[in-house]
Amino acid sequence: MASELEPEVPAIDQSLLECSAEETAGKWLQSTDLTREVYQHLAHYVPKIYCRGPNPFPQREDMLAQLVLLGPMEWYICGEDPAFGFPKLEQANKPSHLCGRVFKVGEPTYSCRDCAVDPTCVLCMECFLGSIHRDHRYRMTTSGGGGFCDCGDTEAWKEGPYCEKHKLNTSEIEEEEDPLIHLPEDVITRTYNIFAIMFHYAVEILTWEKESELPADLEMVEKTDTYYCMLFNDEVHTYEQVIYTLQKAVNCTQKEAIGFATTVDRDGRRSVRYGDFAYCEQAKSVIVRNTSRQTKPLKVQVMHSSIVAHQNFGLKLLSWLGSIIGYSDGLRRILCQVGLQEGPDGENSSLVDRLMLNDSKLWKGARSVYHQLFMSSLLMDLKYKKLFAVRFAKNYERLQSDYVTDDHDREFSVADLSVQIFTVPSLARMLITEENLLTIIIKTFMDHLRHRDAQGRFQFERYTTSHAFKFKRVQTLILDLKYVLISKPTEWSDDLRQKFLEGFDAFLELLKCMQGMDPVTRQVGQHIEMEPEWEAAFTLQVKLTHVISMMQDWCALDEKVLIEAYKKCLAVLMQCHGGFTDGEQPVTLSICGHSVETIRYCVSQEKVSIHLPISRLLAGLHVLLSKSEVAYKFPELLPLSELSPPMLIEHPLRCLVLCAQVHAGMWRRNGFSLVNQIYYYHNVKCRREMFDKDIIMLQTGVSMMDPNHFLMIMLSRFELYQIFSTPDYGKRLSSEITHKDVVQQNNTLIEEMLYLIIMLVGERFSPGVGQVNATDEIKREIIHQLSIKPMAHSELVKSLPEDENKETGMESVIEAVAHFKKPGLTGRGMYELKPECAKEFNLYFYHFSRAEQSKAEEAQRKLKRQNREDTALPPPVLPPFCPLFASLVNILQSDVMLYIIRTILHWAVEHNGYAWSESMLQRVLHLIGMALQEEKQHLENVMEEHVVTFTFAQKISKPGEAPNNSPSILSMLETLQNAPYLDVHKDMIRWILKTFNAIKKMRESSSASSVAETEGTITEESSRDKDKAERKRKAEIARLRREKVMAQMSEMQRNFIDENKDLFQQTVAEEASNSAVLDNSPMVSDTTLTALGPAQTQVPKQRQFVTCILCQEEQEVKVESKAMVLAAFVQRSTVLSKNRNKVIQDPEKYDPLFMHPDLSCGTHTGSCGHVMHAHCWQS
Repeated sequence: MASELEPEVPAIDQSLLECSAEETAGKWLQSTDLTREVYQHLAHYVPKIYCRGPNPFPQREDMLAQLVLLGPMEWYICGEDPAFGFPKLEQANKPSHLCGRVFKVGEPTYSCRDCAVDPTCVLCMECFLGSIHRDHRYRMTTSGGGGFCDCGDTEAWKEGPYCEKHKLNTSEIEEEEDPLIHLPEDVITRTYNIFAIMFHYAVEILTWEKESELPADLEMVEKTDTYYCMLFNDEVHTYEQVIYTLQKAVNCTQKEAIGFATTVDRDGRRSVRYGDFAYCEQAKSVIVRNTSRQTKPLKVQVMHSSIVAHQNFGLKLLSWLGSIIGYSDGLRRILCQVGLQEGPDGENSSLVDRLMLNDSKLWKGARSVYHQLFMSSLLMDLKYKKLFAVRFAKNYERLQSDYVTDDHDREFSVADLSVQIFTVPSLARMLITEENLLTIIIKTFMDHLRHRDAQGRFQFERYTTSHAFKFKRVQTLILDLKYVLISKPTEWSDDLRQKFLEGFDAFLELLKCMQGMDPVTRQVGQHIEMEPEWEAAFTLQVKLTHVISMMQDWCALDEKVLIEAYKKCLAVLMQCHGGFTDGEQPVTLSICGHSVETIRYCVSQEKVSIHLPISRLLAGLHVLLSKSEVAYKFPELLPLSELSPPMLIEHPLRCLVLCAQVHAGMWRRNGFSLVNQIYYYHNVKCRREMFDKDIIMLQTGVSMMDPNHFLMIMLSRFELYQIFSTPDYGKRLSSEITHKDVVQQNNTLIEEMLYLIIMLVGERFSPGVGQVNATDEIKREIIHQLSIKPMAHSELVKSLPEDENKETGMESVIEAVAHFKKPGLTGRGMYELKPECAKEFNLYFYHFSRAEQSKAEEAQRKLKRQNREDTALPPPVLPPFCPLFASLVNILQSDVMLYIIRTILHWAVEHNGYAWSESMLQRVLHLIGMALQEEKQHLENVMEEHVVTFTFAQKISKPGEAPNNSPSILSMLETLQNAPYLDVHKDMIRWILKTFNAIKKMRESSSASSVAETEGTITEESSRDKDKAERKRKAEIARLRREKVMAQMSEMQRNFIDENKDLFQQTVAEEASNSAVLDNSPMVSDTTLTALGPAQTQVPKQRQFVTCILCQEEQEVKVESKAMVLAAFVQRSTVLSKNRNKVIQDPEKYDPLFMHPDLSCGTHTGSCGHVMHAHCWQS
């Protein structure tokens, strides 16, 4: 085989050189049956030019093809020498204002972040440098190949669509002008004839499936017995597998096999053997046999040399057509007409349809060539781009199915052209309206995910590798959906509304299959044996995040669409909740005289899912009703009366309780899969359509129901109802011999529940929830990120959510909230928060992770200490809620909330009797602070006639009701202010009392105030004598506490010694023997110590213990103990050398410890510092 593959250039047939293009063209002009004449010419000459031996000779083949095959066609089109004809056509042509440069792999592309309609709109380097965008914010990337420059496309740019080069080509003439008017009639006729024949020939031969015979028109008279064993590319087998197989199959060297494999990967196919049929068939059988053991075998065909010759020329012909149409827009228009003209077989019979539908059957090289032709023809002609888009949409389902079953990468599939069509706003709208594109894409996507559970939800748990591979390919349909939605409509027609809502219905069906998927049940007893599949579901969620956001953006643009979408989403949610109470017992909850009926449900015992896209979409639409004021304009059109708040909050609340229980360590036995799900639930990539929307859905529910009822349901779901509804339950819990973990879990759950209440009241920076805009929202995100520490630009961008255009909005607000500190020695510039923005810091910001919250708290307290301020971190002043959410604040002054606050403060006051935590108290203080801030805001903004109904300050100054008659919240706060064990919270309590006084004065001074004076009065202790007395009292309390602690420690020591007498006696004996030497030396005071000389003071040496890193045995370092060693690496060093050129003559006799004055060569010893026994090291 090796000798067979050496280049042997066959002699050129003399008849080929004698062939005249002009004569052939003249003959064709005279012919009455041009198709037959041309086909005969091709049948005769193509096999003589191409595939004359085992190896191709591209230069010679191209030269002969131009002379014998392409030359006559060019003469025929021009009617004269093409060297003169084509320049004339070029001169007469009106140059296109579109650039259309097709990018090669790795070529730089530029996108303007200010002016591009979407991130897929790009410019080539030449157009970018000649455009206004070079002075804007831009993004530079490298092309993966296949796209083209959008310069000149007015739909791709908000401004500056033309560069300097293409601006010159624009004129007053309408764009719709027919380019054929610039061509002579006879040229049009001839071009149409030759294009029709040649395009048909290329399509027919490239899609030809027989391996041994040609179409009848092209069959040769004399058929030789010469075949090729053709190896095709796939994305399954590795280079190594192919190389090894080829070496065995065709007996070639490794170098030749590498050459074959490289060509197959690049071009999609390569002949690996040339000869008679049996010879090639034998190689095929070896290749198939060697590659079919584990996966599907490599695709190999034994093809007749004439078929390969015609296919090679077919590719050459398509490239030639692409270059010819570059001379004139008229020629391009003719090729588009030929390509899209319906054939005799009706629908899908046009040449373009045939190529697209056979895409997955073609090899990589053929695909690339015809894709490039489509881009330089159909996508560059505005009229035919629309017609092509329609054909693409009609065939969309079939094309995507072919792609999913194919194994080639996306860039080699015709389906990848969707980005060139769907991102054009006018085409996307047309396809939605006329072809119902949204519904087609979503239905196609769902058709490929048929794996469902009994409830019809997507199921990924039993996915094999092949399923995972297929799922990865199916995800690209979501990208197409994103392309269609990325450009929002400015005007809505009735047709667009109707078709969009049909697409929205299909989208709800998709989300319905995700609602409640991958449910989890708490593992009790033993650890879960096998981690369940969770990544597929989250991958789907991540991919759909931007699509869900864009669907909401579309709905927000039209009031009718928003109302209909809201109704549809609510109806689907009610279907999902159908039989919501089935099998679940109803239960009545009662606290503080309030009762509510709910269901008995424990998150820690039942199934619960983190995937609730329908609930979250409804939450998003509800906010849009508020933001667009549709809820106030057309309340009669909305089903707000049908809403069941308990139903709305149920599943999001379960999800948040699940997160709290995971944090409390109750789900440890469920493994890492659940931990990972919780992580991504809060992660910046997913949280906008997951965690954030759950908070909004709870806010929606609370705003429409009695806050007392909500709090009781929440206590029940957090499994804390018994603790708060039973008097002294906390004391019993701590006094009984309870498992330490249970107490800790309950404490964590109470902390998490309080944190959730803080979030529900405090998170009002989403436009529509609070009276804010998108700028306020991003400002707040940045303020809290910079509260943790100063950040570099890249670090800050990563912590902010991106929209569908990969923008965070940071640049527009960063200067208002931060200073930029230029890079110093570290080489990184940092943004630092402006001091005036620190007052907006919220310790319980909902996007903080626990580590970030801890760091931010530490950083802010440190800053306050530096500024000599008290270290309280009070809640910031918040913007008012929108009217639809205004009633949310009442949760703070509800009876159940006050009861919860009073209970936890009571636990803190009697701190030894109850199981409680400082974090719990800190959250309660924060909630009290939020309520006081809210009341203060209400009083400051109250109108003349209005009475402020928010009376939190009055309620916290009243004592508890009988029979307990517990002290008021206010008096408990005063008690806690002086508690020595709560020193860290003293400043916060002082701030609360100060704010309470300010509110009391405001109410007293307000003439409209109808609130009765509170019984208790608080005066700030400011005099010097009182401060001195207070300090003395605190010091006495601290002394008594120290004595008490010391007594407890002594008691514990005595008990320990009694329990471990033997061990204690052994230790005392050892200490006595070790200190015997020291007892003989005279005791000396610090002032008489002598360091050197005959009178040197004997100082006792510290005993040193080390652990052997190998055997882990601990041993004291003594002379008589086992030898301990360190591993060290000794090497030559020239760090301090003054003469590095010096050569040591005899290294064997060189003493490394003797240093020459020039320090030419020193010794460096390095060690890791780990100690080990000498015998352990040796063994």
